[in-house]
Amino acid sequence: MRRILIPAFIILSALVAGSPVLAFDLNPLSAIKSAVEAAAEDRSATDIAKDASIKGSIAASVIDEMGSDVISISSDVYEQDVMLTGIVEKAEQKEQAGKLTKAVENVKKVYNEILVVKDVDRKKGTAEGFVDDSVIESKINALLLDASGVNVTNFRWRSVDGHVFLFGRSLSDEELKKAVAVVKDIKNVIDVTNRVKVKPKDD
Repeated sequence: MRRILIPAFIILSALVAGSPVLAFDLNPLSAIKSAVEAAAEDRSATDIAKDASIKGSIAASVIDEMGSDVISISSDVYEQDVMLTGIVEKAEQKEQAGKLTKAVENVKKVYNEILVVKDVDRKKGTAEGFVDDSVIESKINALLLDASGVNVTNFRWRSVDGHVFLFGRSLSDEELKKAVAVVKDIKNVIDVTNRVKVKPKDD
């Protein structure tokens, strides 16, 4: 890590204290991962804090309006852009999550990548071939960390039934192409949706 560890603990404490964030993602490890990433990124503390605030606001508003429907929805925020992923049973639920997210203060853009899959189809797909998304996400993390020329701390990713969604920032087209190629080569990855913006590092 390039920066001191203290900010990571501060950010981690804030994320853990903000229960709506954890309730939205339903994975405490997401908070730890976010804190570690934030400590190593080439971004200002103000920008990182703004993203964390947006994530908390999204969680609170979506949970308040949609209740138990959010158990399969996750949000990632980078430079005030938001990517929504997960699975819902109805198109109306996906649309509602997108509208609620767009209404959150300081959100610049929303990529609504939530999949609409009927419960019966989801159960059928599970019976035919189970895909462990946590394994795919762990492999992405390990392989991108090991990939030369890829700044993994600027990337975010989610795997939903083998469909991988990349998000965040790449410092060059070459870096992005390498990252996408690494992910596509992982076993059980069905396809890769790229929502990463290319933005060179400020001098």
